[in-house]
Amino acid sequence: MSWPRRMGVAGFALGAVATTVAVDRLTVSRAVRRQARLALDASGPYGSLRGTPGTAVADDGTGLYYEIDELYAVGESARPVDDGAGGPVPEPVDVPVPAPAPPAPTVVFSHGYCLSQDVWHFQRAALRGAVRAVYWDQRSHGRSQRGRAQRESGRPVSIEQLGRDLKAVLDAAVPEGPVLLVGHSMGGMTMMALAEQFPEYVARRVAGAAFVSTSAGNLAEVTYGFPAAAVRAARRVLPGVLRALGTQPDLVDLGRRAAGDLYAGLVRRYAFGAPGDVDPGVARFAERLIESVPVDVVAEFYPAFGPHEKWRALSLFGGSGAPPVLVLAGERDEITPVAHSERIAAALPAAELVLLPGAGHLVPLEAPREVNDHLAGLLARSIQTHEPAL
Repeated sequence: MSWPRRMGVAGFALGAVATTVAVDRLTVSRAVRRQARLALDASGPYGSLRGTPGTAVADDGTGLYYEIDELYAVGESARPVDDGAGGPVPEPVDVPVPAPAPPAPTVVFSHGYCLSQDVWHFQRAALRGAVRAVYWDQRSHGRSQRGRAQRESGRPVSIEQLGRDLKAVLDAAVPEGPVLLVGHSMGGMTMMALAEQFPEYVARRVAGAAFVSTSAGNLAEVTYGFPAAAVRAARRVLPGVLRALGTQPDLVDLGRRAAGDLYAGLVRRYAFGAPGDVDPGVARFAERLIESVPVDVVAEFYPAFGPHEKWRALSLFGGSGAPPVLVLAGERDEITPVAHSERIAAALPAAELVLLPGAGHLVPLEAPREVNDHLAGLLARSIQTHEPAL
């Protein structure tokens, strides 16, 4: 297929989203909107919370950056002064602990595609000091190194590789004691890949798991709200388009800036279920997270999702004596539609299924209070049910 035709197919999807910002373009000048984005960047520094840094080394030598928020000692303040963005402190997380208390698990957060550990900003603000928590950046995302296997030998990224990356982070940051795994989107898939390759680790160490807006497979069936035939056509050419764009990162960045309104509309359209109800600073923060990922990284990771099928691995989180599991999603998610979460919950009959009305894919940012409350409940259940391995 010729380059102009490829761009035409890709342009079909972009054109469909353009209508979501048409009214905004007619009523507000581009210069004013640009100034508004700069003001939001200055006044709402979400993602500014930091912990003790560390680096794990993946099996191909890639450095994986992580941070640890330690559990505050008795007598220390367990609440941050603010949420890191000048806003009100989130509601404290109430985690009832039985007496005598088993060891509380370390909570390990894995983020999704084209994001970073900072997407957990509101969960981090709420849990800060109340639990020991680890936040890490997937390879080639955030502060982690570019994947060495991809850069040096051209080996494609796979979800299986991400599962091994998570194991490297766990070994470095949580060498002992129970862990509670939390994964959003690609992060949930990473957890499934960990279980597939290290089932004994899951059986011995995992005290609970939260699968947030994720999928165990059949992603080729997702249409993102477009006609299925158009999506099938786009999928045939999109990897090539992304690879071609990856060779011109400066041009792509220029295009992102020039098409700021369209780009912002794309983010709002697919990140949030009710974009008009999302705080503008949070919406802009989501844009910044996504636009910080180089287009060649986007191209590297995209092909990994088609082969992703982890239904058998998912069963390792179920069965007799399995840890408590939370499956949480927004009812208006078009990236990993709610049917995928329902199927995960059906495969894990003891799991708690929570569907948030009106929410989209980025529920950690769109519905932080609800996400925090359900994670606190999962944490409490994991403390009560986990039996330390001998």
